[in-house]
Amino acid sequence: MKLYQSLVSFFILTATLQLSAFSSAKLTEKDQYASQRLAIYAPVELTADLSHLSINQKKMIAILIDAADIMNGLYWQQAWGDKQALLATINNDDVRKFVELNYGPWDRLADNKSFVNGVGKKPAGANSYPADMTKEELQNSNLADKAGLYSVVRRDQTGQLITIPYSEYFSDELLQVSQLLLKASTLADDPSFKNYLQLRSKALLSNEYQESDMAWMDMKTNPIELVIGPIETYEDQMFGYRASFEGYVLIKDLAWSQRLSKFAAFLPELQRGLPVPEKYKAEMPGKNADLNAYDVVYYAGESNAGSKTIAINLPNDEEVQLAKGTRRLQLKNAMRAKFDKILMPIAEQLIVDDQRRHVTFDAFFANTMFHEVAHGLGIKNTLDGKGTVRQALKETASSLEEGKADILGLYMITKLFDKGEISQGTLMDNYVTFMTSIFRSIRFGASSAHGKANMVRFNFFSEMGAFSRNLETGLYSINAKNMQTAMDALSEKLLTLQGDGDYDGAQELLLSKGKIGDKLQQDLDKLTAANIPVDVVFIQGKDQLALDE
Repeated sequence: MKLYQSLVSFFILTATLQLSAFSSAKLTEKDQYASQRLAIYAPVELTADLSHLSINQKKMIAILIDAADIMNGLYWQQAWGDKQALLATINNDDVRKFVELNYGPWDRLADNKSFVNGVGKKPAGANSYPADMTKEELQNSNLADKAGLYSVVRRDQTGQLITIPYSEYFSDELLQVSQLLLKASTLADDPSFKNYLQLRSKALLSNEYQESDMAWMDMKTNPIELVIGPIETYEDQMFGYRASFEGYVLIKDLAWSQRLSKFAAFLPELQRGLPVPEKYKAEMPGKNADLNAYDVVYYAGESNAGSKTIAINLPNDEEVQLAKGTRRLQLKNAMRAKFDKILMPIAEQLIVDDQRRHVTFDAFFANTMFHEVAHGLGIKNTLDGKGTVRQALKETASSLEEGKADILGLYMITKLFDKGEISQGTLMDNYVTFMTSIFRSIRFGASSAHGKANMVRFNFFSEMGAFSRNLETGLYSINAKNMQTAMDALSEKLLTLQGDGDYDGAQELLLSKGKIGDKLQQDLDKLTAANIPVDVVFIQGKDQLALDE
């Protein structure tokens, strides 16, 4: 009997050790994944010349950074939930770092792959909806705010769906931000910026943002810039309804801004020339839009998760856009970092030798700038009069809008070269740089609206002969004539889908063209093998700017 018990104990101990070893192996595999994936981000220190600013302005920047930093915690709640509870389950430093970089346990640049033990697939609606809620349940509900930008969906005590305004659900944090913006407004020299800070402070507590968006559009002379609040809807991949919290603190580059100021005036003319029937371009963009260049000194929340934004086009409110247009903010220092660390190395790996000289920073800057300008073109409300394009296209709206902005940005550059309004560089610079940027953005993955849009465009361009790939070298060559033909055809396709509010057509396009083929995957693997970063991670804050607390 004792022998039998001893044998049983031995086998139990052996099995336990094997299970423990298996678990350790799994953990080690996860740890190794996080360590390897950390390397895809190139560290970049965010600094700017503040010597021209007053003492009060420097104090104000420090306060604005404190306000923007609160957006990090708010976005964590939207993307995952309790940050500290998640981090408390993780012992490995690399895993913790990668969790913080991704604002959660899913790899944003690998189609939201889970890299933390015990964590499954990311919910399509992140934490904006109950985990057990289906799309059909919300669609069939009688909630007045079911498509609300500024509310969360939860269940009441009876299990019924309810909506809770952000101003109520995040009341403690938003009160802190509101108070910091009021404090900063007392240090603002520019009257329009002071007014914006006061109105934005009020908006965070009232859940009514349009008045502050209008005021933001009226700012023209402020040397310091702040973008803050619930803005983009990328995180909500179930419906594309709910806006995520983010913040940017920026310093205007007056010299570069002066170079850009003339281009916004061409928007109405370019809208009239779009390659679609008249009904798809009947909405005329506001003439009050402007273009400016900035050095960004702080990113927070949605803007700091995964791939980092290098240009901004806001506000998203369709009524504000039609009344006043939009403002386009080009983040020059972040753009330069991505060009030097990512775009040029990609060109050396994938673009033919005799076209590589056409990959230039000026072309990269212009392509990015006109991408943001192009958000103002096209149509914001569906032709059937049933609402906005964003509401009609639901979770496909972001990818289609980013794709539209990319291709119409190139369309605008082509037309402005034809008119002689752009004289720096050559049109071929923009085309080759544009193609190289497709490879850069595809690496963001299908979970990114920008990544998906670039997959669609790559496959569309391939079918229309906009580029060719040498089978022996794997290098790409751009055909400028075919590029223009493909540009017009894709512009018409996307603008028509938006104007018609064609959700089924948008889904079909993304499913059929939003894929990475075998040869493209080989090329992307080549970039990985060459240790080319996928994106950047910022070293940022008051220390980097030598600002006093």
